[in-house]
Amino acid sequence: MLDVRDPVANPIASSIPLSRPNLLESDIETACEVLRSGQLIQGQYVRLLEEHVSALLGVHETKAVASGTAALHLALLALEVGPGDEVIVPAFSFVATANVVELVGATPVFVDIELDGYNIEPQRVEEAITPRTRAIMPVHQFGLVCEIEQIGAVAERHQLALVEDAACAIGAQSEGQPAGSFGTIACFSLHPRKIITSGEGGLVVSNDHTLTHRVDLLRNHGIEMVDGKKDFACAGYNYRLTDFQAALAYAQASRLESNLAYRAQLAATYRETIVHSLVTVPSVPRGRVHAWQTYHVLLDDAVDRSQLVSHLRSRGVQAGPGAQCIPAVGFYQEKYAMDVDERFPNALNASRQGLALPLSETMTIDEAAYVAAQLNDFRL
Repeated sequence: MLDVRDPVANPIASSIPLSRPNLLESDIETACEVLRSGQLIQGQYVRLLEEHVSALLGVHETKAVASGTAALHLALLALEVGPGDEVIVPAFSFVATANVVELVGATPVFVDIELDGYNIEPQRVEEAITPRTRAIMPVHQFGLVCEIEQIGAVAERHQLALVEDAACAIGAQSEGQPAGSFGTIACFSLHPRKIITSGEGGLVVSNDHTLTHRVDLLRNHGIEMVDGKKDFACAGYNYRLTDFQAALAYAQASRLESNLAYRAQLAATYRETIVHSLVTVPSVPRGRVHAWQTYHVLLDDAVDRSQLVSHLRSRGVQAGPGAQCIPAVGFYQEKYAMDVDERFPNALNASRQGLALPLSETMTIDEAAYVAAQLNDFRL
């Protein structure tokens, strides 16, 4: 029988997936224990996860919520961003980055990215500020911290909130400081493709107790205990994380350091073995620690990405686009009708010619080398 895990064999289609959650049997058993307990919502594992992440990042408070999108939504609501306001966001990201701005009634103001790291161009952020700007929301794309120090200085100079979209970047660092600890408030995702997963889930972190208290109310129907009695302080949401989900995430968070180290080995294997002249591999600036949530390469314009994806699929390798040029997708193009080619050429290029390769702790080093070999073997 063909061993699809053997990189020297001819694997069947999709035998090396883009990502695979790193769930141990002990993690699953812990979640099952919670299920057996009957305490399913915001129990001890939600508290343990929140405390662990706060200690990991060196922030005062963490709130676990239903998804990364919910985390971003709650962050903007806690900051009281709303109709008439503008929020600066990168033009290249997962569409949720802009969607949450729309959901609070504000307007996303898109800024192009740099192609060497796929993060927002810091020099263009200040140019995008208007009297209506309330917040800057940079993304640490694919696990690489953006030029957060420069952007933070801009936010401080203009007295704007700095909301870190760190969905992909738990464990990433800049000059020794963790992603998520720079901003007014920050958000992480616990989606299955992220480094730590609860299936669906998210985290909101901040040093501002007023903001985290608002998030706490808003995630749980606005419920507040007053003199030992339940009251409703606001019209909140049901954005809670279940305790069995938190148990899964907490177990993975406890081994984050070793998981990140292994991801770095996989990324190094790609960097050393991908030698195709029409493929540019990502670089990491000095002083940055990349979390490698995604290994994203950029294809030369001569490469038809769909043909390359089909080539890799035929060799048993799953690959695909990494993110979207948001102002070019249907809803945003219809609503704002921006000249994307003129205003966001780098975001458009990354969206059209970017390719995410398989990367997760469940891959072997040999599998990463196999993926690279199949990529190198592609011919126009």
